[in-house]
Amino acid sequence: MPEFTLPDMSCGHCVAAITQAVSAADPLAQLQFDLPQHRLKIEGGQLDEAALAAALREAGYPPA
Repeated sequence: MPEFTLPDMSCGHCVAAITQAVSAADPLAQLQFDLPQHRLKIEGGQLDEAALAAALREAGYPPA
């Protein structure tokens, strides 16, 4: 299960943008957000960690 720290994720708008970006890249991915800790866990998807990180960067939320 890939887990990312996203320092720029701070609000519900961020969660919605990240959800949309990851879902577009991998519709089977299930996202679990920890907004106070700026953490994202992704389960059940088909993409590897590098591809997910690329999708996050493209959406404007580069993993730390």
